[in-house]
Amino acid sequence: MKLLLACTSGGHFATMRALEAFWQEHERTWITDPKGDTQWLSDRGESVHWLPFQAPRDLTTFLKNLPGVVAILWRERPDVVVSTGASLAVSVAIAARLLGIRFLFVECISRVADLSLSGRLVYPLASEFYVQSPQLCDRYTRAEFRGIATHS
Repeated sequence: MKLLLACTSGGHFATMRALEAFWQEHERTWITDPKGDTQWLSDRGESVHWLPFQAPRDLTTFLKNLPGVVAILWRERPDVVVSTGASLAVSVAIAARLLGIRFLFVECISRVADLSLSGRLVYPLASEFYVQSPQLCDRYTRAEFRGIATHS
């Protein structure tokens, strides 16, 4: 299976790295922004498409990145796109939907009462939507609990 892993630097990249047991066994490429922590990908020889950092609610960068994201997905032809957020997930979810590619989203572990903004935006677009807090499944019926959290 060919994967495209999409996440911004920082905590979202750390979450994706925590999923390495899943993605390490598959052919993969990445979409992320070039920061200190994501340089780990180059050090390991991973295939990476570098995009400018897209801050939350930054419509200008979102609009600039969207055609590039569509082109990357078209060229890479992944079987599945996996994203842990943040704002980059929105453009990737739109591109995946347009191209008929399965899109999986993993919500941040810190989200226990409500989804993140990117989570709320990609929820209707996602083929599969995973949360790490079980009570989110009560509010978002398509969400699947896949975490160790036991918040009440």
